[in-house]
Amino acid sequence: MMGFDFVLYEQDYDQIQQVLHRLKEGANAQMVFLIDRNGSMVAFQGDTENIDTTSFASLAAGNVAATESLARLLGEREFNVLYHEGAGQNIHMSLISQRVILVVIFSNKSALGLVRLRVKQAANELERIFTSLMEKLERDRELIGASLNQFAEITDEDIDALFGGPESERDRGRPR
Repeated sequence: MMGFDFVLYEQDYDQIQQVLHRLKEGANAQMVFLIDRNGSMVAFQGDTENIDTTSFASLAAGNVAATESLARLLGEREFNVLYHEGAGQNIHMSLISQRVILVVIFSNKSALGLVRLRVKQAANELERIFTSLMEKLERDRELIGASLNQFAEITDEDIDALFGGPESERDRGRPR
């Protein structure tokens, strides 16, 4: 399982929320979650009042991790889609770009085929958002790295000179 730490920019978060909203409405779902592989909630749509979202996110990530282990035991690289059918509610989980887990909770009033179609559309949109996000994060890391390199070249003497410390050149030779 790949660890994936990221920071969401407000614009990206808003785009993700729009995708999840369209998915929820288009699939006639009750709730839609986007969870990172570590089990943290990234975003959600729907009425989550009666569900412990923290536990749900953690358990969903654990479910995906366990299923990946089962896949490897069977010689598969992974199973990208998980489906759990209940008496009244169903859960469809899919891995998006090895980065996040898209979870759709829907009742028997919605068809699995419709959910799968809408998830596929949403997955394509989320893939584009996360690709763009990763490019932004990489640019930011490069800028931060360049800035840190500039600070790495500063010596203690430079800092003392800048702030008028006891070893600054203007103080040398002066009585205290």
